[in-house]
Amino acid sequence: MKVEFIPVWKQVTPELAEELVTFWREHKAIPDAASARARAQQAVCVARDEQGALCGVGTALLQVIPRLRQPMYYYRQFFAPALRGRHQELPFFQRCKQVLHAYNAGLARPESLGLLLEIENSKIAAAYKRAVEHGFDAVFIGYSPRGLQLRASYFEDAVLLPPARMIAPVAAARGVAMAPRTRKTSPTLPAAASAGTQITTENAP
Repeated sequence: MKVEFIPVWKQVTPELAEELVTFWREHKAIPDAASARARAQQAVCVARDEQGALCGVGTALLQVIPRLRQPMYYYRQFFAPALRGRHQELPFFQRCKQVLHAYNAGLARPESLGLLLEIENSKIAAAYKRAVEHGFDAVFIGYSPRGLQLRASYFEDAVLLPPARMIAPVAAARGVAMAPRTRKTSPTLPAAASAGTQITTENAP
C-alpha cells in the first residue's frame, strides 16, 4: 500500500476539516461533530492512500502539564484499519514532529519544546520498554493518570523556558487542600477509539 504524508499544520481548509470529521465519525474515533471540528483545526499531517483517500491523521495542541511546567504539543495519532500494521506509525509520527519543529524554528520565540505522548496502543507500549528509545526519539517521563506510558519527544535544539507559573485554585484560599494546577492546563479532550493505532498524550492531571 502506497501512502503519502501531507503537512497541513495551520493550513486546514473547511473542506479538509469536514473530511476529517467524516473520517473520525466513520471509524468511531470522534463521533461528536463539534469535537471533531475542533480537533480538525489541530491537524499536523494527514496520510492518503494511492487513491487519495484519507487514512491517517496526527493532531497537536499546545499545553503545559504540572509535572513539566514547560509548553509541549499534546500529540495524537489515528490510522484507519487499512493503514494499521504496515509499519507506518513511526515514520508518520516523525514527519509530524519535523513539521512542528520547522514551525517552531520559524517563530521569534519557540512556543514548544517538543511533543508529549501517552502510549495508548498496547502493542506499541510493549515494543518500547527502554527509558530512552533512540529510534523512537522519545524519553520515558512516568505514567499518565490512566496508568499508560508517558513520553516526551523533544526538538533537537529545545531550550528550557522559564517554568510556567503554578497557581492554586480559589478553593485553596478557603482552606480546602487541593493540588496546584497550571494556568495553561487545557481541559481533557475526547479520546480517540482505543482500537487500532494511536499515540495519544496525557490528559491534564
